[in-house]
Amino acid sequence: EEYRLVKDLWAFTDNRIAVRFQYECRTEGQWYRYYGNEQWEFAENGQMRRREASVNDLPIAASERRFLWIAPAPRPQEHPGLVGV
Repeated sequence: EEYRLVKDLWAFTDNRIAVRFQYECRTEGQWYRYYGNEQWEFAENGQMRRREASVNDLPIAASERRFLWIAPAPRPQEHPGLVGV
């Protein structure tokens, strides 16, 4: 599959987590990069109570891709997160 995702923990408190993310995918031959922020809030029982996301998308050339590991395998541990990207 032509999809690779990187999420980095941005902040967390008692029942909230915020992450930054970027993913790259190919649709009908065109590569896209989606990026943004996501926040999850959890109820007392551990289930997700609220989810908010801000997502942007950008068509990119294959030569602009950043996430080049073989999919559908998970991101290799040696691959950097989003710091400095």
